[in-house]
Amino acid sequence: MKPVVLADELRLNEYPGRGIVVGRSEDGLYGVTAYFIMGRSENSRNRVFVTDGEGIRTQAFDPAKMKDPSLIIYPPVRVLGTKTIVTNGDQTNTIYDGMDHQMTFEQSLRSREFEPDVPNFTPRISCVMHIEGGKYNYALSILKSENGNPESCNRFTFAYENPQNGTGHFIHTYMGNGNPLPGFEGEPTPVCITGNIDDFTNFIWNALNADNKVSLFTRFIEIGSGKYESRIVNKNK
Repeated sequence: MKPVVLADELRLNEYPGRGIVVGRSEDGLYGVTAYFIMGRSENSRNRVFVTDGEGIRTQAFDPAKMKDPSLIIYPPVRVLGTKTIVTNGDQTNTIYDGMDHQMTFEQSLRSREFEPDVPNFTPRISCVMHIEGGKYNYALSILKSENGNPESCNRFTFAYENPQNGTGHFIHTYMGNGNPLPGFEGEPTPVCITGNIDDFTNFIWNALNADNKVSLFTRFIEIGSGKYESRIVNKNK
């Protein structure tokens, strides 16, 4: 499948929910990732991203308005040595702990399923980027119910070695708005990765639905050295 323009893909979907983008910069020098969250309820929209060590966490913008922190307060990004973990839930910690005990990405997620948010059963989407010795690869995972049936969990892992310059993949939780929300279908979408970190950040933020977007995190990791630069954009200020 030919890579699509990421901004166009986002504009076509009013509510992709939470999304992960991962790939390689146009100049080939950086591993690139982005994670965004959206919200329809007041509780979901009452959030910001904040820095937490080498990663980030979600936090209530107005603690007095926070009704239920489960499923919306978690660390989306953590770093374990040469690996950067990006997910849409507290499975970030599951992956971190599993890989820290020599388990694989896939093995670490065996103890987890989709989210228990009836009737949506939101998919858990996860990514691990591995940059070491000038080499770069990444893997994406999705854990989802089988056509909305909570009795069955479908597990898919997609691994990408030596990603090409200016290319990446996009996976998100929902195919669009609805009730219940329709879960993501198919393989991660091939996308073009363009510009520097500020261009990349602005492209995504400006393409997300203005009413539903909440926060965005982006990171460029230098493949040669492992040094990184990050951006956070919060709608709540």
